[in-house]
Amino acid sequence: MVNGRVGKHRNILLVWFVWPLITLGIYHLVWYYKINREAEDFDERIEVSPLIALLAIAIGWIIIVPPFVSVYRTGGRIAAMQRAAGLPGSCSGVIGLILVFCAGLQSLYYQHELNQIWKHYGDPPEGSVVPLAVDAGTAPPPM
Repeated sequence: MVNGRVGKHRNILLVWFVWPLITLGIYHLVWYYKINREAEDFDERIEVSPLIALLAIAIGWIIIVPPFVSVYRTGGRIAAMQRAAGLPGSCSGVIGLILVFCAGLQSLYYQHELNQIWKHYGDPPEGSVVPLAVDAGTAPPPM
């Protein structure tokens, strides 16, 4: 049996608007690192380097492409997490990428999709060990 660790259930409006506003955008970077770390902790079959994903959105703007690739792949990782939980992989990296250009709504969308996973397990405390589906499929490559 494959097990994983549950991530944190967060309020989507706080993630998208309130905390980034109060912290002048720093919270978004912390949140992005944490959700990629949660993907790594939730299912060891998902290959991700949370630090590389963070660097891609924090300083990758210099060469334009890395942030978009990272946002897209994070959506794929969340879909892989959903499949590992036994849910349909409804999260879409394409939708996340489009929402980047719509008031940065990708964080609201991605957190909503993550919250569905935690809700599926009954919202246990962060770090709780839960069983995963064995045939969850493969995750996208790291970014």
